[in-house]
Amino acid sequence: MPATETFRIPKRRQHVSAARQRIRKALANWGITGELADAVTLSASELVANAVTHCRTSYAQVEVTLALREAELMLEVSDPDRDRIPQPNDSGPDEESGRGLALVEALADTCGHRQEPYAKCVWAQFTLAKAEGVAHVPAGL
Repeated sequence: MPATETFRIPKRRQHVSAARQRIRKALANWGITGELADAVTLSASELVANAVTHCRTSYAQVEVTLALREAELMLEVSDPDRDRIPQPNDSGPDEESGRGLALVEALADTCGHRQEPYAKCVWAQFTLAKAEGVAHVPAGL
């Protein structure tokens, strides 16, 4: 049975940590811990921070969805700045920012973005750990 956690936060930097805590709690409730939980939480933090930083729509909210379906975990971060598509940066070694999308790409199995009618969504997909050729789905799901 699929499990989903969806919530919104105001487009303010101080709310990025609240999103990170909600993601961590949802993962723990689903029995997902360890490296996968760390990778998903860090990816969520990066994608939410990007949405908060780069969305040009005033008084916007950022929507975060975490969905667990069979052997896959999908993280989606949406904001109403539909036409501002994420672009990876070639950050130099002395630059303090600009590596978020590259980090998400390294942590996730796949990632990307899509334009919706009134928003854009940046997503990352993670495969649950496999044991003896069978995907491990947390108990109770």
